Amino acid sequence: MIKAKFEDLINSEIPVLIDFHAHWCGPCKTMTPILEDLKKKMGKQIKIIKVDIEKNRSLTAKYQVQGVPTLMIFNEGELRWRKSGVHTATQLEKIILEHA
Repeated sequence: MIKAKFEDLINSEIPVLIDFHAHWCGPCKTMTPILEDLKKKMGKQIKIIKVDIEKNRSLTAKYQVQGVPTLMIFNEGELRWRKSGVHTATQLEKIILEHA
C-alpha cells in the first residue's frame, strides 16, 4: 500500500478500522468473517482496511506492529484505539461507536 494512499484513508471523517494481518496467522483468518459481519452491521459508518504486514513493512514498522492481528481505529487521522488479538463484531462495533 502506498504511504500517501494510507494517509488519505485514515484522514477520513468516517472511522477507519485497520486490520494488520498475515496470511499464515490463524487468529487473522478468524478475524476475516468477523470483519465481514461488522461491515454488514455498520455499513457506511465504518471503513475496514486490511494491511498485510509482509507486503507493507514500512507501515508495519511505523505503527510498531509486533503481533497479528493488530486492530487500529483512526478517525480524522488520529489513532483512537489499538489492540491485538481477536475481537467479536459486537465488541468492535461498541469500540468504534465509543471512539468515533
